Amino acid sequence: MTVGRAVCAASDFRLFHNHHTIEPLLEIFGYGTPAFRTLNGEFRRRVMEEAAASGTRLVFTFVWAVDLPEETEDVRRLVAPYVEAGLPVSFVELYADFPTRLERNVGESRIADKRSKRDLAWSDAHVREMEAEYVMNTDPDRPTPATDYLADFPHLRLDNTDLSPERAATAILTWLG
Repeated sequence: MTVGRAVCAASDFRLFHNHHTIEPLLEIFGYGTPAFRTLNGEFRRRVMEEAAASGTRLVFTFVWAVDLPEETEDVRRLVAPYVEAGLPVSFVELYADFPTRLERNVGESRIADKRSKRDLAWSDAHVREMEAEYVMNTDPDRPTPATDYLADFPHLRLDNTDLSPERAATAILTWLG
């Protein structure tokens, strides 16, 4: 989200991060309940459809368990409006070492934008659980269900462990051309 915001600040892209749909739904439904999952998917799909229909250049930031076929299918559905409209789709995959990710997880802007992350103990445990349970990044030496899908698009893997959000954004925008 922070790097996405920096990309948008330096370009005409607009930011749509995953918590734009998560946070309002948490006010009504519990995380992961059937109603939450249904509406979260529908809200995201509709935003993507309208953004594509209007030609909006969009940065969508999210966590993708690349080892789960159903998550790759979710991504396919989300970007379909752009693909069907013949609009460019590129994937930027940020990765950082685990200690850096834990440190960033409690960053001021992250907590300000994501009420659900303000329970620091829960948030820390959630990041650790996801790290233990899922594959969160692609690896050229370890194919995942996401690998074949990503092969159809420009795909940048960027180690931003030691990059500021602004430096990461510059690298991304340079890569995008």
